[in-house]
Amino acid sequence: MKKIKIGQIGIGHNHGEAKLLAVRKFPELFEVVGYAEENERWIEKRGNNKGYEGLPRLSVEELIARSDAVLLESDVWDLTKYAKMCVDAGKHMHMDKPASGTLEEYKYVLDTAKAKDLVVQLGYMYRYNPAVLRCFEHIKNGDLGEIYSINAEMSTYHPTDYKKWLTNFGGGIMYILGSHLVDLIVYMMGEPKRITTFLKHTGLDGVDFEDNNLAVLEYDKALARIYVSSVEVNGYGRRQFMVSGSRGTVNICPMEQPTVMTYADTAMGGGTYADVKTTVPFELDAADSRYDGMMQDFYAYIMGTKKNPFTYEHDYLVQKVLDEIVGGVRFHGTNID
Repeated sequence: MKKIKIGQIGIGHNHGEAKLLAVRKFPELFEVVGYAEENERWIEKRGNNKGYEGLPRLSVEELIARSDAVLLESDVWDLTKYAKMCVDAGKHMHMDKPASGTLEEYKYVLDTAKAKDLVVQLGYMYRYNPAVLRCFEHIKNGDLGEIYSINAEMSTYHPTDYKKWLTNFGGGIMYILGSHLVDLIVYMMGEPKRITTFLKHTGLDGVDFEDNNLAVLEYDKALARIYVSSVEVNGYGRRQFMVSGSRGTVNICPMEQPTVMTYADTAMGGGTYADVKTTVPFELDAADSRYDGMMQDFYAYIMGTKKNPFTYEHDYLVQKVLDEIVGGVRFHGTNID
C-alpha cells in the first residue's frame, strides 16, 4: 500500500492537533513529514502537545515541498492564504473550516485545484457523522419524500476565554459553528432563495459578540432553520439535526457522544397525535475519533479509490451562503488570545 507524505501547516486551529493524531493512527497510509507554524505564540501554547511529539518543525515552503498532501490547520483567517500556496504547488489538501480570504480568493483556490485534479477536503466533521450519513441515505432513497423542513442547532455554553476568541469573527459563533450546518443543508437542498438572519449579542460575561444567532434559509417549499449559541447551558448535549418531509422525519439528537437518531415515516401509522418512531442508536468505537474516517477518506480520495461527494462547487456555495448569513464581514480582528 502506497504511503502518502503529509505535513501540517499551522497548529492554531481548534481541530488541528486532533486531525494530526488521527493521521498518526494510520502509519500504513501516511508518512508524516512534520509541521509548520509561523506564529511563535502558537508554538508557546501548543508546540509541546502530544500530536506534534517527535515531528520536525519546518518552514511552510519546506513542508509543502516535502509533502504529497497537506493538512491546513492554521488560524482561520490564514487558511485560504496557505491553500493558495498548496494548490499553486500542486498539492492535495485537507483544509479546515470555514474558509478565509474573499470569495474570489477562495474560488481561485477551488478552481485551480479542480483544473489540476487536486483533492480538496473541507474539515466539516458532520459529513462523517454516522447518523447524518444515514439521513443522507433516507433522502437519496426517497424515504422522507419531499423535504419541507430542516431544524439544525449546534450550541455550546462556552467559557469566557473562548468567547473572547470568537469576537474575531463577523457573525461570531454563527461563522464558526453555523458553517457546519450550512454545509449539510446546502448539500441536501442547494442554494436558498432567500436568507434572513438574527444575530444577537447577549453580553454574558462581559463579552460583546454575536453569541445568540438564528438564520432562516428559504427554498421554494422548504424552510431550514439554523440556531447556534455560545450561551446555551447543555447546548452540546442538545445539538440537533432534524429533517422532515412529506413521507417521513429523521431527528438526530444529540449528534455526538452519544449519537442518537429517531426515524418515522407514514408507513408506521399510529394516527395524527401518536408518537410513533424508531430509535436508531449508533454504537461507536470509543477509540475512534471524529476524524478517523475523515482522514481515511482523504487517503482514498487521493488514491482514487473513492470519490469525494462534496464537490468544488458545493464547497464554494457553502462559503457564499455563510458569507450572506454573516453579512459579508468575516473578521473583526486576528487575536489568538
